[in-house]
Amino acid sequence: MYSVRKVKTKSGSVAVQVVRYVGHRSIVGKHIGSAKDQIEEAVLRQRALEWIDEQTAQLSLFPAQKQKLLVVDRGECIGVTHHFAFRFFMGCFDECGLSHLPRLLLDLAIMRLIEPASKLRSVELLGYYFGIKYSQRIYRNIPKLSAYKADIEQCAYRVAQQKFNEPFYFVLYDVTTLYFESFKADEFKIQGFSKDNKSQQPQIVIGLLVTQTGFPLSYQVFAGNTFEGKTMLPVVETFTSAHPQTRPIIVADAAMLDEERLAELREKKLSYIVGARLANAELGLVKQIHATLNGKHGAIARFPSRYGYLVCDFSLKRYKKELNELNKLVQKAEELVAKQSLKVKAQFVRKVTKEKIELNTTLIEKRRLLLGIKGYCTNLPEQQLSNQMVIDRYHQLWHIEQSFRMSKFDLQTRPIYHQKQEAIKAHVLICFVALIAEKYLEIITKLSLREIRFLVWNITETHIQDRLTKQTFVFRSPTKEIMNSQLANLITKWNLLPH
Repeated sequence: MYSVRKVKTKSGSVAVQVVRYVGHRSIVGKHIGSAKDQIEEAVLRQRALEWIDEQTAQLSLFPAQKQKLLVVDRGECIGVTHHFAFRFFMGCFDECGLSHLPRLLLDLAIMRLIEPASKLRSVELLGYYFGIKYSQRIYRNIPKLSAYKADIEQCAYRVAQQKFNEPFYFVLYDVTTLYFESFKADEFKIQGFSKDNKSQQPQIVIGLLVTQTGFPLSYQVFAGNTFEGKTMLPVVETFTSAHPQTRPIIVADAAMLDEERLAELREKKLSYIVGARLANAELGLVKQIHATLNGKHGAIARFPSRYGYLVCDFSLKRYKKELNELNKLVQKAEELVAKQSLKVKAQFVRKVTKEKIELNTTLIEKRRLLLGIKGYCTNLPEQQLSNQMVIDRYHQLWHIEQSFRMSKFDLQTRPIYHQKQEAIKAHVLICFVALIAEKYLEIITKLSLREIRFLVWNITETHIQDRLTKQTFVFRSPTKEIMNSQLANLITKWNLLPH
């Protein structure tokens, strides 16, 4: 049986040992250390008792309560971690049904939410902040992640349906572009119409489908020179084929207004609300719209058109804004015509000969007739969807524009550094997973990612090590601020802090 023995050394210290007695002899089982004062002696004695417990197979009927003692003067900070922030976002992924995905995908998505960076930098930060280590072989595994796209979109659908009670009567669709930090193009990443003013750099086109509140449902990646109007049908068909019980009304902006594309939607028996390009309408129809609305604020009317039903409304606020802009453009055009400045291009100026220009009065008249008027195209009759409902649903498009801003600025989806197509698609997928988490938290808590990141990042774990015993103590920072915030319910629900 072991016992603790204290022996005075020649230096005046007290050696603490674990010994066992055999007959009249003592055998040293473990030399714990030497103490210079009573506090160190108490610490070493505690370590000796713990060592005896580990070596003794028989359990005590009355086990002693282990105490952790930290001598402040011997304490040394060996690191600060952010495991709470990591567990918070992992809790969000679990809530969204995404926790079964490969750990690499989730870890990289968390880094997008916390500190967007290149994949190499993200791996370094995972190790620095959370102690998660990856080798350079992750570059071999990243392209394989794109195989989980359909599974992730199914999870997003279930979240919208179960957590937000989304009926899927309407879905919003829009397109954006993501550019590359490179000038080398191929068939996939190629120059096209850039929404980031990066026309000289290769890009890809992203078509995104979201709910009425902006929660992402599905997306597709297209070559950088793909016309916007050709992207909508593939994304919508993929969504409806995955969810045949869902036949939503597609809401999109005027960029999708293409007679051939809308005919395809009607052929597929899909309903739509699309922004109208009234400036391209015939002058006779423009005059009819102007006469019907008659400059009355809030007036709404419906007209037949080749795109289906054309719903128009008049706004006095919009009229004043557009009138001011029109007057400036007309004044500029008049000055150019007066000077016969042939080299300067401007609206409402047309070339008569190689040496003469004049005002385009027909176009000016048409523009004046359309002041304050906005148009919307739909294939739904008024009995099925009222004019006011058409307008209200179209005005929800700001949600998808907000989702694009979140992905570009909060998650820094672009610029893209990958070169191979599968790696590019995997990068977009990682950002899509991060966007699901960000939008979920925003809808639930009404906080932006910046505010959430600030709150969870302030909860740190400080690791203090006793230089003598090498025992490490972990101290969490105060949680009062975060528990008084909108995140408190989620933290309690996910059991992230001890009671």
